[in-house]
Amino acid sequence: MNNISKEIAKITYQALDEKKAEDIKVLEIGDITIIADYFIIANGTNSSQVQALVDNVQQVLSKHGFEPKRIEGVRSASWVLLDYGDVVVHIFSKEDRLFYDLERIWRDGKVTSKEQLEA
Repeated sequence: MNNISKEIAKITYQALDEKKAEDIKVLEIGDITIIADYFIIANGTNSSQVQALVDNVQQVLSKHGFEPKRIEGVRSASWVLLDYGDVVVHIFSKEDRLFYDLERIWRDGKVTSKEQLEA
């Protein structure tokens, strides 16, 4: 894991937390795939909150000089993917998060705590 991806993960966690995202999970996946170093998974309680979470993550990361390489799913606001290269952010509606269950699919990833990101 490089320090830049860890910094992006930390800032993303804070941005999600600031807007009261539910069940924020940071998975360190760099040892098991070349896709990314971190997957960050969170959900909102409704489509308005999902959109607010997406907007806040983008605004806060942009202030720090990080722009997404790709964004998928904004119109539906039930699963939005923000691709920051080594950090991929998944923001779900509660229902879609349960349905797609990325935590189970990526269970070989190492769950990283807020404290570990800040260390």
